[in-house]
Amino acid sequence: MEMTPAMRAEHVIMIVDDEVHIRRLIQVNLERAGYRTQLIKDGQECLDEVAKKHPDLILLDWLMPIKNGMETIGELQANKDTEDIPVVFLTAKGQDDDVFKGWSSGAWSYITKPFNPREVLAFIDRIMLGKRYPELDSGGDGEEVIEV
Repeated sequence: MEMTPAMRAEHVIMIVDDEVHIRRLIQVNLERAGYRTQLIKDGQECLDEVAKKHPDLILLDWLMPIKNGMETIGELQANKDTEDIPVVFLTAKGQDDDVFKGWSSGAWSYITKPFNPREVLAFIDRIMLGKRYPELDSGGDGEEVIEV
């Protein structure tokens, strides 16, 4: 199943990044695909706005002034009203330790910059489809996962 523009129009994606050109690039691509967006410049503004408007997903940069992405996701995860909002890190921090910390923080996905806007859209579509149709997001083909 694929997300249609009509299905995407039901969702608001909050884009949190201190770089205007990154926010705008993501905004243009998501809105062309049908999503509604909200542009936010730092983690504190994200927390303030989430309290007023509950977005369907947050794209979150890690390296920002005032409140960074790790502090922001920590506060989102600690609040019962916001812990269910999917957060996708979109950041330049691409070292293995950083990626592990991002996943461990509760992020639903982790994308490093530079990024392909189509890849960002694909991750968002997959998450939104999983929320809309939980039976489609069973974790794969039902086989047991073996950790090595």
